[in-house]
Amino acid sequence: MTTTTEAYGARAAEYTELLGTMSAVHPSDRQIIESWARRLTGRVLDAGCGPGHWTDYLTRLGLDARGIDLVPAFIDHARSTYPGIPFGVESIDAIDEADGALAGLLSWFSTIHYEPEAVAVPIAEFARVLRPGGELVIGFFSGDAVEPFDHAVVRAFRWPARELQQILTESGFDVRETHVREARDQRPVGAIVCERRA
Repeated sequence: MTTTTEAYGARAAEYTELLGTMSAVHPSDRQIIESWARRLTGRVLDAGCGPGHWTDYLTRLGLDARGIDLVPAFIDHARSTYPGIPFGVESIDAIDEADGALAGLLSWFSTIHYEPEAVAVPIAEFARVLRPGGELVIGFFSGDAVEPFDHAVVRAFRWPARELQQILTESGFDVRETHVREARDQRPVGAIVCERRA
């Protein structure tokens, strides 16, 4: 992910200004995350937290949340903007948590730049750190086939929900909900809410 990290680092200030606040979040996305968060009891990780606005939102919902990202500029911004919330420079491929330590994990578009053959790596890591019954939300760009596209920062991939569901199931998750949103002049996006299988 070195190229992706460098690309985001070069545009971190621009990204943060455009997308790094909850006011930039679509209301239906906020509703999905809030509904998920209300079911959780225990520690939560925002995996690929970017500027930290979702981590702060989870904290304001009453959760014990921390955020990780590989882009130091994002973590610097998050620490200065949301003091008191723990943030760290850390890979979602190797999360510094014990097995089964977490009640919830938010992966909001943090796997979109992974090659299709590699996306199972962070998903398996999510499964490792979640306790049985713990819940994952994964956000993604939706499409009819697994295919790359020119993302504003660096190449990303679209996924059919069924393809991601299969990987999640094979990694130890049971899918609870799948959401896909299509709107004029916007890329289709999706979210899958799933539970760590006992």
